[in-house]
Amino acid sequence: MPEQKSGAPTPKTDSNRKEKVGYVVSTKMAKTVVVEVDMQRAHPKYRRVISRSKKFYAHDEENTARAGDVVRIVETRPLSKLKRWRLAEVIQRAAIVPGAEKIEQAS
Repeated sequence: MPEQKSGAPTPKTDSNRKEKVGYVVSTKMAKTVVVEVDMQRAHPKYRRVISRSKKFYAHDEENTARAGDVVRIVETRPLSKLKRWRLAEVIQRAAIVPGAEKIEQAS
């Protein structure tokens, strides 16, 4: 058997963590966003492609995501009853609707 050198520790990789890309549906909770991911898969019997969507609760520490943004989420340890994902990055920003800032500040 080859011997391992006890020099530098091996770097830890996140290669076994699942990643999903979806769009933000809701940002109404503190440090939490709801991300909807659309998936397409073949029907087991009929082989027709079926579109399915599922919502995931993701942790957003800096509250950077807005509704409509396309984001990447990464699997993480359970943070609450529903949150098992965290926001990795915002891939594409949503277009800002004129007057939307006033509505958000009022509520």
